[in-house]
This record gives sequence, structure tokens and C-alpha cells, in this order.
Amino acid sequence: MQIPSRVTALRKRAVESNFPFSSEDSTGELLAVLAASVRPGGRICELGTGLGVGLGWIVAGLAPRSDVSVVTIESDCHRSTLAQEADWPGWVRFVTGDATVELPKLGRFDLIFADAEGGKWYGLDLTLAALNLGAMLVLDDLVPQDWKSDIEKQAHRQKMDDIRRHVHAKPDLVVTELNYATGILLAVRRGSPPDA
Repeated sequence: MQIPSRVTALRKRAVESNFPFSSEDSTGELLAVLAASVRPGGRICELGTGLGVGLGWIVAGLAPRSDVSVVTIESDCHRSTLAQEADWPGWVRFVTGDATVELPKLGRFDLIFADAEGGKWYGLDLTLAALNLGAMLVLDDLVPQDWKSDIEKQAHRQKMDDIRRHVHAKPDLVVTELNYATGILLAVRRGSPPDA
């Protein structure tokens, strides 16, 4: 898939801002594909805007649609402000705050990309509760990045193992793991989605 120009510009800004945590392009391509599959009138949520690279892929997957709304939550005010300076469609909404505080106020979604500690490392059940029937959940970073210390890598693996066990134990979820990018866990909540 060709890298969207918006993603290229956002990644450049992330590099200039010394922000090394943007989604990889391979993860972004998957997000674009999954976003494109969201039902008419559906809703998407991203936990962890960062500087908007993952969001850029989601928006690229939806183009030229305007029937789907996207909410992205970022806990860091400075990063949220920088991300919002890009040119976004009117159906993208930015929320600044901890995902575990903000997510319960926002209703349910048809696709959630959990790319922040809040809503993934802690508060995961709040994220799961925000999934519509038939909705998809994407968790990335199953594998720790190479730049982490051995102690950090071990802690990361332990936390992600806990998250895996928790998600796999949910009888209302169909779950698979992909040896792709930084490691992806993909889950779908059983049931038919609501009417558009």
C-alpha cells in the first residue's frame, strides 16, 4: 500500500519532535484495511493519538467516506495539540485525557485501536466494554522494541502476556495473534453489529 502523504508529513513531524513511538507503516496498513471495513455509520476509536501517524492511516482507509466518525484520545496535552494542527476531516474528534477516564463517556465503537497504556496496560476491561457487537479490537506492541533495556523488555513481555491471557479468556471474543509488525492481537466481539 502506498504511504499516504498525510502519514508522511505526520511521521516527519514526529521525528522533528523526537517522538519515537509512532505506529509502524505495516501496522498502519492493517489499520487502514480494518477502518475501510467498518459498517456504514460506524464509529472508530484510537487510544493514544501520539502525533497522529496511526490516525492518518485510519483516515486513509476511510477515504473518501464521510459516514464514519473517529475519536482519538491522547493523554499528553502537547502531543494532542501538535496532532490537531494537521489537516483532518471534520468527522475526526480529538479528546485530551486519560483513556480510562474519557472512554466510558464516549459510547461504543466498531473498531478500537488501543495504542496507549491507558485502556491496554491498565483499564483494558473499559476498552472491551466499549466494543459493539461485531466490533474489532487491535492491540499492538506485543513484542518489546529493540531499544528497550533487558529489564524493560522482560516487564513488557510479562505485561503483554497478562493482557493476552485476559483477552483470550473472554468468551464473547474471537481472538488471534499476528506475527506482524510489533506483534498484533486482533479480537472481534461475537454478535451482529447494530443497524446503521
